Parts: sequence; structure tokens; C-alpha cells
Amino acid sequence: MVFSIQRLLIDLGQSGIATPSLPVANMESIRKFADLGLFRAKAPRYTSYPTANHFNTTVGPNEFASWVTSVPARSEISLYVHIPFCRRLCWFCACRTQGTQSERPVAAYLETLKAEFDRLAETLPADIRLARMHWGGGTPTLLQPGMITELATHITDRLPLASGAEFSVEIDPNEIDAPRLDALVEAGMNRASIGVQDFDLEIQSTIGRIQSFGHTESVVNRIRRAGVPSLNADILYGLPHQTIGKITTTVQKLLSLTPDRVALYGYAHVPWMARRQSMIPSDALPTPEERLELFETARQLFVWDGYQGIGIDHFALPADGLAIAQQKGRLRRNFQGYTNDDNDILIGLGASAISRFPQGYAQNSPATSGYTALIRDGQFATTRGHIFKGDDVLRGKVIERIMCDLSITPSDFGEDAPAVSSLVDGLDDVFGGVLVKTADGIRVPPQALPLVRMIAQFFDDYHYSPEGHSHAI
Repeated sequence: MVFSIQRLLIDLGQSGIATPSLPVANMESIRKFADLGLFRAKAPRYTSYPTANHFNTTVGPNEFASWVTSVPARSEISLYVHIPFCRRLCWFCACRTQGTQSERPVAAYLETLKAEFDRLAETLPADIRLARMHWGGGTPTLLQPGMITELATHITDRLPLASGAEFSVEIDPNEIDAPRLDALVEAGMNRASIGVQDFDLEIQSTIGRIQSFGHTESVVNRIRRAGVPSLNADILYGLPHQTIGKITTTVQKLLSLTPDRVALYGYAHVPWMARRQSMIPSDALPTPEERLELFETARQLFVWDGYQGIGIDHFALPADGLAIAQQKGRLRRNFQGYTNDDNDILIGLGASAISRFPQGYAQNSPATSGYTALIRDGQFATTRGHIFKGDDVLRGKVIERIMCDLSITPSDFGEDAPAVSSLVDGLDDVFGGVLVKTADGIRVPPQALPLVRMIAQFFDDYHYSPEGHSHAI
């Protein structure tokens, strides 16, 4: 299949959108992608290395406690708080969530979360501050105003927000109102993250998430009026019934809201892992070749509107922290995607939450019941993880740099430069004619952007099962 730029231009022209000339995937690059196996490949997203499917039970509560104790006193850390509840379960989602129409399980979970935090605060050395705090889910905004205030106060009374700290919250436009937004702003939220996915009604009906543009726009306006200085949004490509025309319309509507940054994720259809996705008809999904068309269409629209491409699938306005971090070579990647958070310590609270330390990764029990039982028993809830060994850390840094900078320069790795050069050796043989050799390393040119996850996989020293990952494009 060939990238149909003619169809794109027709769709854009019918929408009244200007169509400046930009490089696009052409027949030659499409043929090259096919030769390299892009359209049949599955690869990790590399938000960690090794990826979470390689975690094991060698990491438990004792290891987690030891790593927490080793955090330097008077340092700044990042905190992730997982709220695994949703008022309704969207069929496209593969996150660890559970539906509830009652406040009772949410209130009980909140008490467990506070107990886990208390144990964490007691174990941490003195004078720790939060450089970042992120509430994710699930749907954090299903917490009632009093719950929001209670949780935020409980945390920041013991671990205050540092000067210039970022407090971000994932907001479902269908599950937010003025009192809850006011409570979040009063608690210090200064970045709001909204989920969009797609504005087309047929697509929304098929993925189980009805959310009109008008309603989303009103929520965005409310967030802006509340004084929240930064807004980001998530959309998906590769959804059922999605076409170039439909994604064009969705992107244009989103651009009219002027988010500071956008994450353009590829929908991962893994019904064997997330049973709710079996509600989505697989025959309505675009082919891998069509996924490339959809991604390229959205990418160009963001770039045409003045957004800077960040890594493989994010976009940011030039003044946004992500764009600045990229320009300075300080872009990072973690479980939330691309970030300008340069802390080496990220501690996760809640069921299934993952922590990252210099020693390795630690993950809480994924089931809410198991998590609750461990915390009520006076333990930390860690049930699995990974202790770094061998060249894990070095390979992780190399993968992060190719994912963030789209290049690898061995001399940037100091005394590890020879080892990095050795790792890079042979890369051009695998991706011959695609990569650009520089004076000291390699670079991924813009036309090879869809191959980055496959390139990152070249440095992965762990066996992986394709069934556990999504399409590489």
C-alpha cells in the first residue's frame, strides 16, 4: 500500500485547510518499511527498560523499603498516584481499571492509599520534597471535591511540593464539574491532561466513549478560566472506522482548543490482555499500512499548526516544557510517555503503580484486593519488579536517547562511550540505507520516524513475546 497523499490533500482541501508542502512518506520509503518488516512488526513502547513484562517476583516489600531508605535526604522526588476507578469502562482502554457507580469502594481505596503513603513517608529520609506529582487512572476526577482536598492535603503535609513543582492530573471531560475542578486548583494542580481519543461519533460509539467536541470545549474553557497554566491532550490513531478525513477533522477541532502539548498514541488492540476490547470489531480496524497513513496525516497537521514534534508521538508548542527539554537535550521518557522530569526516583502509590529507583523497578500488586490486603497487613504492596543487572542501565539509557533524541552519540556517554559504540555497531547493517551516520554516531532522519521502536528494540537484550506488544506503527 502507498501513502495516499492525494487523498489527504483532497480531504484537507474539502475542509478548507491550507496544505503547505511538507515531506511525506513516499512509495520508496513505504517499500523500505515493508522490506524492514514494519507492517508486521510488534514492539514495546519502551517507557521502561526492561519492559514491565520482564518484571519478576525477586522484588518485594523488603527491596522496595530498602530502596526508599536509600533516597538521599533533602532531595526531590516524583510521585505517581494511581486511582483505578472509572464511572464507566471504555472498551478501547487496556489500563488496570474497574467500574463503579458507588462512592463506597472509592472511599475505602482512598483510606488504603493514605495508609500506604503514611508508611512511605515514615520510611523516606528527612526533608523530601515533591518535584512532580501526577494523579492517573482510571479516572482521578471521579473523586468528590472533599476527597480531592483530603488526598492532596494528606500528601503535601508530609511531602511538600517543591518550588516550581508540577502537579498534573488526568481529567475525563465526562467526569469533571466546577466543584471538583476548583478543588484540584486549590490543591495546586497546574497541568491538566484531558483524554480526547477521537471526536467522530461512529468511532466513539464503537470504542465505548461518547464525548462531544462541544462538551470537551466547554471543559477546556473551564480549565483555562480556572487559571490552570498548562493543558495537554491525548488522541489515538488506528481506531476502528478511522479514516484520513475523520482524523483530519478530529485534529483540527483539537487544534482549535490550543493545547500546550499533545500525545498521539497508536491504539493497541490486545483483547487477549484486555477483555473489554473484544467489544471492538477487529474487522473495523485499519491495517498497519493505513495506521501509517493516519499517523502521518495527524503529524503533518500538528507541524503545520506550529507544534514541534517531540520524540515519536508527542507534539508541543515551542514554549512548552517538553519542547524546551528537547532543545536542551534533556527530554526523558517514563511510564507517562515523554516528560521533562529529570528525577531519577519516581515512586508510585496505589494498585499496580510502578516505582523507578537507581536500583531497579518495583510494582505494586495489580489487583485492588491484593494491594489492599498487603497495605492493611502493614506491608508495602510490592509484588514484582526488576533489579538492574549487567548492562541494563546502559542499554536503558541508549534506548531512551534513541526514543527521545532520535539519535545516539557515543561520546555523550562519557566513560561508557566505547561500550555504546559497541552496542551501535551493526545497527546500520540491520537498517541499511535508513539511518544517517554522523561524525560520532547515528541519527534517525524524519522519514524514518515510524521505525524508531524497531530501532530501539535492536538494543533490547531481553526476549520478548510479540503477543504482549502492539503494532510497531
